[in-house]
Amino acid sequence: MTAKDKKTFFAPELFINNGVKDISFYQKAFGATEQLRFNNDDGSIHVAELSIEGAIFHLHEVTASASYFSPDKNNGSTVCIGLFVADVDAVMQNAIKAGATEINPAQDYDYGYRQGTIKDPFGHYWQIQKKI
Repeated sequence: MTAKDKKTFFAPELFINNGVKDISFYQKAFGATEQLRFNNDDGSIHVAELSIEGAIFHLHEVTASASYFSPDKNNGSTVCIGLFVADVDAVMQNAIKAGATEINPAQDYDYGYRQGTIKDPFGHYWQIQKKI
């Protein structure tokens, strides 16, 4: 079942700085597929819809709204996206190879998860995890 088949699902919208033209990080790191893209006249991305195994998320350039901003604005992020995968270590290595920064290495936790955290090239934090 894909997100389109479900009645309710989350689709995070991640804000990126203006002028971004290359979002291939998500394809390289997570195997994301691009579903839709709206470009500006200069070829930069206004909105892109991507999917990781049916889980949809959007990238959106910063607009005039003071409520939405990229992580760069405050040198941090208010959210961390949890991505559940079969092989935490392989996905983390792939993401780092694609341009992510390791924040916390993958490790097993007493509460039953293997988790590691990376920051993508646009400043968004991703917790790569699986239940063990």
